[in-house]
Amino acid sequence: MQSLGHLRPQGTVLLKRPWLIKPLNLRAVSSIPPYEYSNQSRGGLPRFFSETLPSSKGGVILVQGDEFWHMTKVLRLKTDDRVELFNGRGGLVEGFIQNIDRTAINFVALEDPKFVLPHTPQWHIFSAFGSLKGGRADWLVEKCTELGASSVTPLLTERSSTISDNRVERLQRVILAAAKQCQRLHEMKLNHPMKIKKLIPLVAKSKQSFMTIAEATPLVSALTSTTKEPTGLIIVGPEGDFTEKEVNLITEAGATAVGLGPHRLRVETATIAILATLTLWSDSQQITNS
Repeated sequence: MQSLGHLRPQGTVLLKRPWLIKPLNLRAVSSIPPYEYSNQSRGGLPRFFSETLPSSKGGVILVQGDEFWHMTKVLRLKTDDRVELFNGRGGLVEGFIQNIDRTAINFVALEDPKFVLPHTPQWHIFSAFGSLKGGRADWLVEKCTELGASSVTPLLTERSSTISDNRVERLQRVILAAAKQCQRLHEMKLNHPMKIKKLIPLVAKSKQSFMTIAEATPLVSALTSTTKEPTGLIIVGPEGDFTEKEVNLITEAGATAVGLGPHRLRVETATIAILATLTLWSDSQQITNS
């Protein structure tokens, strides 16, 4: 699946001269002790996005734009404060602020960059949230990021047929902010909106696909009867649900229809409910198989 070009904070520049500096008396922003990089949820330092990371210990990059503003104007960080930079592709490096001017800071790496592989569960969300209003789509995308979804695709259906370009741009900013907040090292992909007819081949090729439908077999029952790997597609319909024709097309392609309880759920509630359940199930599968 092709992903939209990310809206990156502007102005992160790699300086060509790698200075090997051993600073003294660095002021740590957080008192939390150093953590294992394999556990992304235990970071103790402020973390910021940078498209480019220093190539080695002592390397210096220039941080400008949105992240510079966040560092200096929001958090009011100062010279010698320790921070982390991540690139959204598994790269992470700890360093410190060497100096600050009016438009940029110099970040000096205190170590070689570390790279963490993605977690095994790979859940791809196809949700018809284009018609949601009042920040509900933002909330859906934010929580999908926090719960570890690999990608989110706005699904275009008969009852939710459009999504504005402005909204897509905003959602990409929400994803980046959520990735920083939850200390996720691999940024979730926001794919181009997709129509049902283009979803069908993906369902046919996927080893496992779940589609939420009212009064279908409960999700937990469907999970306990399967031994498939914890990866696949999650398909959630729009307000008013899928049409009968759409349901038939998706199930005939190989998707399993699952229910999420006796009540009618909003699109964002259904999306997060099934993703959270499958995420917990994936974790239990990994523990069982380890």
